[in-house]
Amino acid sequence: MLLSDTLSPACRGQLGNMISPLSLSPSFSSRPLRYAVLGAGFAGLSVTWHLLKKSPKEKEMRIDIYDEVGIGGGASGISGGLLHPYSPKAKLLWRGAECWKESLMLLNVAEAAAGLSGVVDSDDSFIVRRRGILRPAVNTKNLNVLTDNAQNCDASCRIETIDEDTAQKLVPNIHVPFNSAFYMPEAVNVHPLRYLQALFLACQDVVNESSTSSHGQKELYLLKKSVQSLLELEGEYDAVIICLGAKADMLPELSGRLPLRTCRGVIAHLQLPANIREEYPDYAPSILSDAWLAVQGSRSLYMGSTWEWKSRNSNPNVSMDEASRALQELLPKISAFYPAIRDWTFTKANAGLRAMPPLTAHGSLPLLGCVNNFVGENVAGKYWLFGGLGSRGLLYHAWLGNLMAQAVISCNEQLIPSELTAWKNINR
Repeated sequence: MLLSDTLSPACRGQLGNMISPLSLSPSFSSRPLRYAVLGAGFAGLSVTWHLLKKSPKEKEMRIDIYDEVGIGGGASGISGGLLHPYSPKAKLLWRGAECWKESLMLLNVAEAAAGLSGVVDSDDSFIVRRRGILRPAVNTKNLNVLTDNAQNCDASCRIETIDEDTAQKLVPNIHVPFNSAFYMPEAVNVHPLRYLQALFLACQDVVNESSTSSHGQKELYLLKKSVQSLLELEGEYDAVIICLGAKADMLPELSGRLPLRTCRGVIAHLQLPANIREEYPDYAPSILSDAWLAVQGSRSLYMGSTWEWKSRNSNPNVSMDEASRALQELLPKISAFYPAIRDWTFTKANAGLRAMPPLTAHGSLPLLGCVNNFVGENVAGKYWLFGGLGSRGLLYHAWLGNLMAQAVISCNEQLIPSELTAWKNINR
């Protein structure tokens, strides 16, 4: 069930082909600020929220979100949703503690907005499932690395080393090689599409609040259309923020100029057949290893993910052949620690095209910064890139959306850490 299915007809209408202006009061200044956000995934909706919250209260503002599919129509909407601040080796990622804190804050914002819309927190409509994440060790080397790094975990997202008996109390019948697993009780599982839809509702709430205040009025449009060239928007906006993931490279101004690697990933949805009574316990965590299980409910889960490097295929639909190959790859990895997966039935598969950033001394970091030099000389307005979130988009999106909004509003790239803009100095 999608969040939009639980909303009133009026709210569902707002999630349609185009969002009508939510505020049409006369301008109290020379003209409102106008921003274009390209993409309605993690990056696009995070920066939209922060632009609305951090813009000068007395200033009128209009934001146009461009996305040909709509909210969460790209890789963000079908991601696994397993959220924690660690690398596969259980090492705290660069700025991981800050990103973790900001992501939890934005999740709370979305849940509050959904709650105002009458959404119930249940297996059929949850946005955040707070049951933790369990990571079994897969070999001796992996065990030693995880054990060492777990000792330096962040206090707000603990990593506990547990034995097989303790692990089986969390997930009955789980197999734990080497009698050791690593449990993150504060880690969460997010339903990405519901989260993005709720975050958009939160943005609408900010706009609605502005209509009843004496400060500058805000407007928000969602335009279901693609932008073929950045120059189409020339002169219309004070700033254009490009949040298109892998599709950013398809813009002629940026094509071949971004140090991004593309990777197509397939995620399979499995259900427990009606004739099997032993369900996945409601209290049990999701599982992360060479492959992962993102639990949706006692009889529903997502399994992922494959990695098809250099793919350019952004089609979310998965053929039967592609789904069969994905199952052949993923099921042996899952059954190694959760043999009961063989009892579950495949129902469907979706795919997304990730935009993977280059490896740096600080890990694989997203790409941020002003890209006016890529667009052309003497262009009107500012063009910004917020991309390359890769497989860590859910962790990075909130903190980076905050930074990007501040940089856009102040027209000051120096507010962005140099580690995130250093990519522009490579091969230029």
